[in-house]
Amino acid sequence: MNEQAGKWAFLTNHARVLVVIARDPGSRLRDIAAACDITERTAQNIVNDLEEGGYLRRERDGRRTRYRLCLDGTLRHPAEAHVPVSGLLDICGGDLPRHENGPSGC
Repeated sequence: MNEQAGKWAFLTNHARVLVVIARDPGSRLRDIAAACDITERTAQNIVNDLEEGGYLRRERDGRRTRYRLCLDGTLRHPAEAHVPVSGLLDICGGDLPRHENGPSGC
């Protein structure tokens, strides 16, 4: 790994969290944090941001939380404002499950 590798990244932590949740809507915050190499507190803040932004909903499933992604929303930056969230997930994961994360849920 070169010196420059840690100075910037192509994906934000918000995008990483979204991809982890898309892969497993039943992920616990500690699992999300570990997968993204961030703290649980940061993961919680990002999930809050994504929920407030309308990109996901939290649903209780017994004692667990499940997430439902809102795939019809568009990306936030003006240069990508025409790109739906599903487009980002297609790029990052290609074959991510869609059965529980349909657009009608949000």
